[in-house]
Amino acid sequence: MTGDLIRVLLADDHAVVRAGLKAVLGTAKDITVVGEARNGREAVDAAARLNPDVVVMDLSMDEMDGAAATKELKARSSKCRVLILTMHAEDEFLVPLLEAGASGYLVKNAADRDLVDAVRTVASGHQYLQAAAARTLAKELKRREEHASERDQFEKLSEREQAILRFVAAGYSAPEIGEKLNISPKTVDTYKQRVNEKIGLAHRADYVRFAMKLGLLGS
Repeated sequence: MTGDLIRVLLADDHAVVRAGLKAVLGTAKDITVVGEARNGREAVDAAARLNPDVVVMDLSMDEMDGAAATKELKARSSKCRVLILTMHAEDEFLVPLLEAGASGYLVKNAADRDLVDAVRTVASGHQYLQAAAARTLAKELKRREEHASERDQFEKLSEREQAILRFVAAGYSAPEIGEKLNISPKTVDTYKQRVNEKIGLAHRADYVRFAMKLGLLGS
C-alpha cells in the first residue's frame, strides 16, 4: 500500500456495477480506485500496469472470468490480493477460488454494506469470508481432512489387504475372493481380520462406505 492508502482495481463487465462499487469505496478515505476493467483479461493487464493492492473481481465475465483471471495473476506472481464478487452464493466455487489464490469472497447484494470492510481485510493480508461462506469452507476442509485420513489408512494396507478390501466392498464372498486371488477362504478371512484391526472395517457396509469415499469401486 502507498502509505495508508489502499489502491483498488475494479473488474466487472457492467459499467453500472463498477460505478456502484466505486461509489461505495469512495466513502472510505483510506481507499482509492486506481482503475477499472471490463473482463478478466483487462484486469490482468491493468494489474500489471497499475500495481493495485486489491483487485475486486467479478466471478462471471466474458473473455476471461474471475477465476481464470485470479489464477493468471497468481501465475504472474502478482502481489495484489483478489476479492471475488459474485451474484450468487455459489458454494461449489468457494474452495477452488481460494486455492486459485483469491483472498476473499463477497456476494454482490452485500457489497453496499460489506465491501469496504472486505477490501480492508484482504489488503491487510487476511482472508475475507461472509459467515455462510466460512461455514462452507469449514465443512469442505473437514471433508478433505477425513478423506486424507482414510486415504492414509488405505495406503498403510498391504497390496493383498487392499485387494481384499476392494473385493469385499464389491460384494464378493470369501470363496469367490479366494478363487480370484488363488488363496483359501480361510486366508481371505485372515486378511479381512487384518483390515479390521488396521482400519476398523467390521461389516461389509463399512467396506462399501470406505471404498465409496475413496472412489475404489469400479477402479
